[in-house]
Amino acid sequence: MAHGASLVARLPRVRGPYQPGAAIKDLTWFRAGGPAEVLYIPPDAEDLALFLKELSPDVPVTLIGVGSNLLVRDGGVDGVVIRLGRGFMNVTADPMNRLRAGAAALDVAVAKAALEAGLTGLEFMRGIPGTVGGGLRMNAGAYGREFKDVLVEALALDRRGARVRLTNTQMGFEYRRANAPADLIFVEAVFQAAPGEKPAIEARMNEITDARSSTQPIKSRTGGSTFKNPPGEKAWQLIDRAGCRGLRRGDAEVSTMHCNFLINHGKASGDEIEALGEEVRAKVKAATGIELEWEIKRIGKKGT
Repeated sequence: MAHGASLVARLPRVRGPYQPGAAIKDLTWFRAGGPAEVLYIPPDAEDLALFLKELSPDVPVTLIGVGSNLLVRDGGVDGVVIRLGRGFMNVTADPMNRLRAGAAALDVAVAKAALEAGLTGLEFMRGIPGTVGGGLRMNAGAYGREFKDVLVEALALDRRGARVRLTNTQMGFEYRRANAPADLIFVEAVFQAAPGEKPAIEARMNEITDARSSTQPIKSRTGGSTFKNPPGEKAWQLIDRAGCRGLRRGDAEVSTMHCNFLINHGKASGDEIEALGEEVRAKVKAATGIELEWEIKRIGKKGT
């Protein structure tokens, strides 16, 4: 990894701050991994568009959200890591029973805004611990619904800073993924809801909150669901069947509460957490013949 300060000298002049050598592990739920060569926090879409338009095409760009479903490897991340600023967090309702949300808005905030507006259909977002942008990229879902069920359109910027609008169909949603171009940076989404009764909406959101807290280690340093559910199977059941519940590597552990969650008990490195996940994949493959696919996004280089 080159020295971050030398890269900053090559970057476009924008309003958002540049932070060379930023400890981005502090921005993730795992609290593990190496630094970003440079961290850039654009305050709004205009600043981000200018940055992308003037950025040299040879500089790698990596986008991170709230870090709930992210693992940073110990060698850190080359190039510029982008984390969207406060200008991407607004959520507003319109007369067509739609909610417009910035890509950095928490999914929980979208669910709460829908409740305040008396709109139903977005309660499931109360159970997704991430941002709208991350949800678009992975077709996030919980408790029977996914982004594909409620998205009207998404607004993004391409690598040249040009605005791109995608319909639900153009997103190419599949289970826990979207097939939109990988270089797009989502900045906004519009969701369709329907009029509802506030007491019923709030009751459903409370049910989801209670279900999460009783079945998932939400107070631990974790990255959420580690592996995707294979067709017709539950990842946690396969992991349990392979004898991996409570499996440890140093401070990294397979949760005993929900074994599709990996836990950092304090000092686990990013590489240790990933190695534990790979050990789980190998044991599940040996025991069941099924190869688990990572759901957690892993970025950066392994340490030396």
